[in-house]
Amino acid sequence: MKILVMNAGSSSQKSCLYELTEDILPTEPPEPLWEAHIDWTIEVGFAVGKIKANGVKLETKLETSDRGFVLSKMLETLTNGATKVIEKLSEIDIVGHRVVHGGTEYSQATRITSQVKDEIARFSSLAPAHNPANLGGIEAIENILGDIPQLAVFDTAFHSQIPSPAAVYPIPYQWLDKGVRRYGFHGISHQYCSHRVAQLLDKPLDSLRIITCHLGNGCSLAAVKNGRSIDTTMGFTPLEGLMMGSRSGSIDPGILIYLMREYDFNADQLDKMLNKESGLKGVSGLSADMRTILAALDSNKQAKLAFESYIHQLRSLIGSMLASLGGLDVLAFTAGVGENASLLREKACEGWDFLGLQLDIEKNNSSPQDVDIAAADSAVRIFVIQAQEDWAIAKECWKYFSEQ
Repeated sequence: MKILVMNAGSSSQKSCLYELTEDILPTEPPEPLWEAHIDWTIEVGFAVGKIKANGVKLETKLETSDRGFVLSKMLETLTNGATKVIEKLSEIDIVGHRVVHGGTEYSQATRITSQVKDEIARFSSLAPAHNPANLGGIEAIENILGDIPQLAVFDTAFHSQIPSPAAVYPIPYQWLDKGVRRYGFHGISHQYCSHRVAQLLDKPLDSLRIITCHLGNGCSLAAVKNGRSIDTTMGFTPLEGLMMGSRSGSIDPGILIYLMREYDFNADQLDKMLNKESGLKGVSGLSADMRTILAALDSNKQAKLAFESYIHQLRSLIGSMLASLGGLDVLAFTAGVGENASLLREKACEGWDFLGLQLDIEKNNSSPQDVDIAAADSAVRIFVIQAQEDWAIAKECWKYFSEQ
């Protein structure tokens, strides 16, 4: 079975092709046959593509912003040149798409139909930077590959059954009826991370209380109990929760009212400030990239403040998830920052002695991947899990296709 995975962001497109030949899924994530990454942010009006296959790495630049055209050119590298891995595109059996927002309607991976496309479009108002890009990828595949089965794997699905007390906002109830509630995001990553932890511990997932920390440019935490998300830090939109690369995370909503009244901010200005100019970037005045912040800790007061604020909020939110779980068996870090910033993990794990949580500093500093970095006598296990969103999507496609 050949599975194409499409993971579209607001300004990027990650894609990969898996080939699964066994009757059962492999226990370890396999290497894709082919990988591609497209970036529209490097230069206005251009798309920069990086292709990896057959041990070859290629980079190309296209003078266009037409997503469909760029995706078509990207897929041509599957069947042509040094990155050729299949004879023809019709060999692809199914395409899986990461879709950021599916509301509460979708609690599992879903075959894409015209109705599903309409729902994805409807939720674009709640995820305007992502759902339109996800839909664009779906329609591009329709144009290129015809009626090939396509599966939507929703980032909100894992959180769709969060208990009502955790989902409701303390505003007039009528807004809950209109869909204003906590949805949560990064669900594909949180679900994979919790399953991977259980696999590595060789314990039933439903026996573990896990806090998963997805820390990348976007950040969220989830409390996982009995294999289900029972609480998470992102909410109605991906803006709530922990401060992020350029997103503010949770702030006093009165600040927004103040800016509107005293400085005549409109909705677009607020959106730009909160999503593009805040978080690490806003506090440090330097960058949204944690690597830049870490490099400037000793020389820049604002960078130091941004890092310390991030750690303060991260530990506070770990405490919030801990309260929802009523105890903790595993604390897990994943995604770019969570996997690579050892100092961040060290600081995040400080102050939890009352839980019996103890970090092994040597293991933490050894570039761990899918490894328990807790001290031998720690009462709580601490894992670094390699993010595998694409493989998680491919697994959903395999399950769907196998059941047909």
